[in-house]
Order: sequence, then structure tokens, then C-alpha cells
Amino acid sequence: MKIFNRKVFVKSPDADSLVHSKAEYTRPSGADMIRMTTTSTRSDTVDSCRVELSQDNGRNWSQTRYLKTKLPHENGTLRRHPRTGLADPETDCYVHFMTEGVLPGDNPLEGLKNWYVRYRISDDGGRTWKIDKPVIQVGDYDTSHPLEGVWKGKNCCMIGDKTCCPIRTHGGQILMPVQITPIGPDGEYHNPGGGYTYHESAVLIGNWTSNHDLRWEVSERVTNDPARSTRGCLEPTIAQFPDGRILMVMRGSNRGSNDPQCSMPGHKWYSISEDEGHTWSAIEPWGYDSGELFFSPSSCSQLLPHSNGKVYWIGNLTPENPHANSPRYPMVIGEVDPQGLMLIEDSVTVIDDRKDGDSERLVLSNFHANEHRPTGLINLYMSRAFAKSRDKRGSDAYLYQIQS
Repeated sequence: MKIFNRKVFVKSPDADSLVHSKAEYTRPSGADMIRMTTTSTRSDTVDSCRVELSQDNGRNWSQTRYLKTKLPHENGTLRRHPRTGLADPETDCYVHFMTEGVLPGDNPLEGLKNWYVRYRISDDGGRTWKIDKPVIQVGDYDTSHPLEGVWKGKNCCMIGDKTCCPIRTHGGQILMPVQITPIGPDGEYHNPGGGYTYHESAVLIGNWTSNHDLRWEVSERVTNDPARSTRGCLEPTIAQFPDGRILMVMRGSNRGSNDPQCSMPGHKWYSISEDEGHTWSAIEPWGYDSGELFFSPSSCSQLLPHSNGKVYWIGNLTPENPHANSPRYPMVIGEVDPQGLMLIEDSVTVIDDRKDGDSERLVLSNFHANEHRPTGLINLYMSRAFAKSRDKRGSDAYLYQIQS
């Protein structure tokens, strides 16, 4: 693989503002795209979101609209985190997902008891939305109890990052990978690892209705042992392979009250489904096709199917055991073995790394990747947070282009 190009995609307004921007297709074929650009000045918070449309594969963009990400609410502040979407070939609809919740004190950690998933459906390429509502499981569920095992005010279901992309399965279902906070013996959110947060992973399973809406159910959960990952398993990314198996790769962590010195190995974790995402195998550390395990910090990653028939993995690898979230460099890409479903070691290529003049706190993460239809290049949308200073998160949003 070859790193073909890197350029500024959207500029940051100042040194304190971190800009994330990504574009994705809104129809199953053709050149229609949507670009969402978010700005943040504190962790896990979206200050603003600009939305633009393109009809020529991203060469030109429409006049800017805005998606409101902060609204006053009688119980606090309503916050929204726009995530990713999917252009469905059966219905010609674009389904977009976001995490939403009311935070009593506008503290992101309050979301661990209040986040829920919202979905929107457009039948005109993202120009308008004919459906816009929370995901609620079919059956005896409502907004206070949207999914099996999830109650608003006790725990939550959320989308971890922009790398947690929905897929359409061979059977035509829509799978949205999510993370769910567990409930403990006292009936409240439970953090057995003592880390920053604790999560389990799952997928929301959507089936199309005759009027082009989705009926939802939820898979069984993928769980981890807090003695192996202090934050459980979170930010799942999924891809289906030709034989029907679905691979899920997840983030973990090695820092918490169980291991304040980060002595346990920091890995990515994986599970496999053989029934279109309904049930999942026991979780294990993910590694190379040789059987060797690699180190990876507590950061998101993405599985990316390509029209060439290959599935790529994009994420952070480190030569030594990481210290929780750090270091989040280098950023690499590699091919997944379609038989063993492990990362092919000889295929791993560095996309970006810390350079002279970069802060040691550099963050190459919180990205999104997809295929550019006219060229087959992989478009990677990523910012270089804290590059200029360990105290200044601000960064432009970059577009990397990778030749597979």
C-alpha cells in the first residue's frame, strides 16, 4: 500500500479548536456525498456541526447547514454526537446514526446513564429526513427502556466513535455496532475495572419495513473480563466476510483501579458471529496471522471492506506496551486474512506517525475511512490533535488518500 496524498480538508479556526470532518456517500451508487464537520474545545463534546452536500464525489460542496448539537432542556442540556451512516442498495435510502442524551450538569460522563442512539433516514441523498427518532427495540420497550437491559437514568447505549460504522449483511439486515454500559447488583451503572468508563459491545439489528423504516432488535452482548481490560470492550467495528462470518474488533484498556500502573498488556479484542450478528463468540485478544499478539493503545479502530474484495484494518499499533490511551501513534493500515480473520503482519503500512516538532501527546485517532468511488483510493479523514502543543488540542481536519 502507498500513502498517496495528505492535505487539509477543513481548517481549524484557532489553536484551541479541534476540527473533525468526514465525507461519505448517501446513495448506493453515484457521486452524492454528505460532509459533516464538527468542532470541539473539550473532550467528548461536540460544540458545533456543519453539514454540506456534494453531487460530484466531493469536488464541490453546497451551502452550509447546521446540525444543532447543544439544546437547552428542562432536565439539563441535550447533547448530540453525529456519527456515521449507510447507503442501502435495497431501498436507496441513506441511514445516519448519532448518539444523543440529556446531561443534567452537561458533563459527558453523565452520558453513561443517559446516552441513547438516534437514527435518521433520507430518501433523497441526505437533503431531507423522512424518519428521525430514537432506536427502540420491537416489543415492550419505550424511550425510558429502549433496549433489553438498558434503562435511561441507569445505564446507556451509545455509538463509540466515527469508526463504528453500520454494515448491510448478506441477508439484508442493517447492523449498527454499539457499546452498552452494564448494570451492577445495585441496579445502577457498574464499573468493575475502575477505569475511566466500562462498556460491553453489541450490535443493533435493523430489518426494513414496507414503508422504508427499520424495526430494531439487539444482539447478545460481547463482554470482557475487567482483569484483562479495565474498560471492558468498547468502540466495536465490524465487517462481514465472503463466508458470512462477521468479525468484530474492539478497544480495551490497561489502566484502572485494577491496574493503575498499566502493567497488563494493552490489546485490541475480537469476537466472531456466524449468524448475521445475533450471537458472538467469546472475546479474545486480536493479533497477527502468525499467531503473535501486538500492542495497541486504548483507541478506536476501523474495519474497512473495499471493492477489491479485501478488508482492511486501520488503527494504532505500538512497539511497546501502551499506557492506557497513549501513545496514539503511529496510525497504520493492514489487510485482514479472510480465513483466519487476523491482521496480516506483512501488509501493515504506516499512514502517519509523530514527526519532528510534534508534541509527545500527539493524537492520531478519532478518524473515519471509506472508499473513493471514482479512483478506488481509501479516503482517511483524521485530525492531528495536540500536535503543536501538549496543552492545545486544536487541529485542522486532514484527508489522507491511500492506494491499496
